Amino acid sequence: MANGGPVEHGYPHLETVRAAVTALYRRLSCDTVRTFSVSVAPADVAFCDTDDLHLGAQRVARELVRHYRLPDARLIVGFREMTHAANVELAAGPEYFVELNDRFRTHRRDIGAALAHEVAHVYLHRLDLSLPGTRENEILTDTVATYLGAGWLLLDAFRQDGASSQKLGYLTPEEFGYVLAKRALAFGEDPSVWFTSAQAYTAYTEGLALARRDERQPPLVSAGWAGRRRYARDRRHAQDHRVSAGRPDVPYSFTPAEHGSLRVAFPCPTCHQRIRVPVRGRVRARCGLCRTVLECDT
Repeated sequence: MANGGPVEHGYPHLETVRAAVTALYRRLSCDTVRTFSVSVAPADVAFCDTDDLHLGAQRVARELVRHYRLPDARLIVGFREMTHAANVELAAGPEYFVELNDRFRTHRRDIGAALAHEVAHVYLHRLDLSLPGTRENEILTDTVATYLGAGWLLLDAFRQDGASSQKLGYLTPEEFGYVLAKRALAFGEDPSVWFTSAQAYTAYTEGLALARRDERQPPLVSAGWAGRRRYARDRRHAQDHRVSAGRPDVPYSFTPAEHGSLRVAFPCPTCHQRIRVPVRGRVRARCGLCRTVLECDT
């Protein structure tokens, strides 16, 4: 939890974020991910200063448990002085003890954001889904919370002014915006109307721009002129040299196929699973993981 200190910006964890989205689709299946097409509603996790602290926290926790479809899980929420925003004890269940930073006693509108991350930990624990490394798992948790419709609360908790700053979670504001934009493009949902933080809205629009660029990368037919020209040059190089060709600055790579042909591999713009199709002009490809149908010009 950044509180008055510097807030990291940009996309330093982008590859891990993309790997987390792919892992989520692989573990849940496309059909299960689509059951989360409706986000947590602001009214369901609203917390007024006049609400009883403990009863209100338990109410918000129950709402998030319901959203993550954990009907047999019970969260017991307490408060104590600590460095991090919150902590959850991942035991066998069905009861899970969540501790929130004492700061939330007077910043109650952000309790939903802190609990969205901690209940996501419980959800991933139940799924037995993880990435190697503690920090990678925290990034996975933020990504899953956001992609499944609760993490917009984490982004909305990002606020800055001339005297102080606050950010919850391990993703940067722009990375939260990127995952939220991925979700918005997949489900046709506009989360921007829920933001109470101007800084959160700005981070979302920046993340949305990057998410849309994912949908305009060659060999997709929506790629721009410069991308198409670069793709054609790389394709000629691969055809002339008959070796695997890939560059770190482009998302696609070519590999030789039978009878002198080529195949191109590129990430699905929805779930980032690698898709491989033959190089033979206009091709319609369907991602086997998220079932997105893609129009390609290979």
